[in-house]
Amino acid sequence: MKTLVLLLLVASSAMAQILPEKDRATLKNELLIDRYENLLPDLMQRTGIDMWVLISREYNEDPVLKTMLPATWLNARRRTILVFFRDPVFNTVERFAISRYDVGEHIKSAWDKETEPNQWKALIALIETWKPKTIGINISEHFGIADGLVHTDYQALKKALPQEMEDKLVSAEALAIGWIESRTPKEMKLYTTLVRITHDIIDEAFSNAVITPGVTTTEDVVWWMRQKVTDMGLETWFHPTIDLQRFKEPLVSEEGGIEQENSEIKISENIIREGDLLHCDFGITYIGLNTDCQQLGYVLKDGEMKVPTFLDQALRKGNRLQDILTTNFKTGRTGNELLEISLTEAKAEGLQPTIYTHPLGMYGHSAGTTIGMWDAQEGVPFTGDYPMHPNTVYAIELNTIVALKEWNQDIRIMLEEAGFYGEEGFRYVNGRQESIKAIRF
Repeated sequence: MKTLVLLLLVASSAMAQILPEKDRATLKNELLIDRYENLLPDLMQRTGIDMWVLISREYNEDPVLKTMLPATWLNARRRTILVFFRDPVFNTVERFAISRYDVGEHIKSAWDKETEPNQWKALIALIETWKPKTIGINISEHFGIADGLVHTDYQALKKALPQEMEDKLVSAEALAIGWIESRTPKEMKLYTTLVRITHDIIDEAFSNAVITPGVTTTEDVVWWMRQKVTDMGLETWFHPTIDLQRFKEPLVSEEGGIEQENSEIKISENIIREGDLLHCDFGITYIGLNTDCQQLGYVLKDGEMKVPTFLDQALRKGNRLQDILTTNFKTGRTGNELLEISLTEAKAEGLQPTIYTHPLGMYGHSAGTTIGMWDAQEGVPFTGDYPMHPNTVYAIELNTIVALKEWNQDIRIMLEEAGFYGEEGFRYVNGRQESIKAIRF
């Protein structure tokens, strides 16, 4: 009875943190205007972009422009052109839309189609008015999120601009990445709530409210999580996975255990049994932010009152690898540098590490500093060379192989938690797992 009451409290607590749609829209717009006023000017100054031009057509949105749309704009309309100009004297940003419509309340239309029917000429007139030295556009060879200007619009833009303006075009790659990766203090308050909700859902999934040994399958839990998120009015940004390790069964290959959804190796659906070590990979989307979390649960066997000590000791080796990585976070250090330093330190301590940590925020696999990939432990070209900046969030994703003499086999401790790196260093957004969840019956 006590367990049931606790589960009801957990479920109601998670639901209580979720805003109604209208309040979500209000909060989303508040966060957006805060970013325009308090973040964008500094980003444009840092990256040396005087004017930023973003161009999208309906249902084919630039990934960056999509994050700039107000809550009531689910997509761009017709061809939407957003223009941001930084005033170097006051370090403020003027915001315009070369569009038939205002884009929300904070970007006013600068195009009167009746006076000037040609949208590109209206853009040229705006550029002539503000006279930027550089015009940033979203083109990037190595960062997909920063490469949102499609070929057709790029060709049309170049054709429309006079030569002196075309000569000012530069890649806005660094600015686009900065916009996507940077988190404001107001956003971090929301992020804490979002990660807490993620943890609450995992707690319920790894409980006897969902799992009955000998009956429930790993796929049952996966679809329970999907349905739970839908019922709560949220979204999943990737299909979750539930897998397991157990006594006298060989360790799953790295491809299957880490990147099941992208691998040709398929793990068959398993019936969950007592004594199984469960692992989940799960993330949700809420008000423009995403989570990505991997945690572990253990199904207690008949007569067991707690998770075996040797399993919690194995988890602590995963925690140690997390500590090694996050202690090395430093502004200006690249992902490849972080990877090499952390792997070297971990191996010196006798760990068997694999690190594949990625930026997290407006997108799940977001833009920013990439610290390894599961199949690129020697370093990641280009995205791994991007330097770390403060006020950024990462999915601290990694694993270490641990030899269990009690099982006479190896297991893999796979963990992932949202972590924030700021001016004062690193912290987890809503804590991390430091003990394996006990699933009792």
